[in-house]
Amino acid sequence: MDELTKANSNTLKPAEWVDQYGDYLYRYAVSRLRDGDAAEEVVQESFVAALRHVDQYEAKGSERAWLLGILKRKIIDLIRARNRTTSLADEESNDPSEALFDRNGSWQKEIRTARYAPLDSLEREEFWRILRGCLETLPARQADVFTLREMDDQTTEEICKGLEITASNLWVILYRARLQLSNCMKSRWQQDQA
Repeated sequence: MDELTKANSNTLKPAEWVDQYGDYLYRYAVSRLRDGDAAEEVVQESFVAALRHVDQYEAKGSERAWLLGILKRKIIDLIRARNRTTSLADEESNDPSEALFDRNGSWQKEIRTARYAPLDSLEREEFWRILRGCLETLPARQADVFTLREMDDQTTEEICKGLEITASNLWVILYRARLQLSNCMKSRWQQDQA
């Protein structure tokens, strides 16, 4: 065993990872993947990868941060694999812009502007509950890209590299996700206010 491996094995406590960090990592994964089974899977894969690569821990940060970094890469891997199996046709069939535009690309005559609740609603649990519900209605690829961009604050370059997509494809996916989320949020918010 080399010196680095000895030093890392002294600072890392793999036997305690599940008890200390399991719930935190699971909640993080569920919030990004919106699927309990997939979240469990990536957390388990993260622990296995960490055990396999314990010699790469440099003690520059906490164990939790190191494990979270591994988990984030596992989430990206799962999203990438998921996106390979998602067909573009499925995504286009859920195109919310069809409700806004006619066949010639002009605005539908009956589109009305919705009234928004004040911005202080962003701080209310009600907003987050509705947003989570609306994220579940999106096609998986759109929800994944939106989550990476808006919730994880990843850059265009990071997302494109991680998901192996072009920047223009990313912007189209984000546009569709935002449009569909906007429509969903408006209708659900109005239902809750009624």
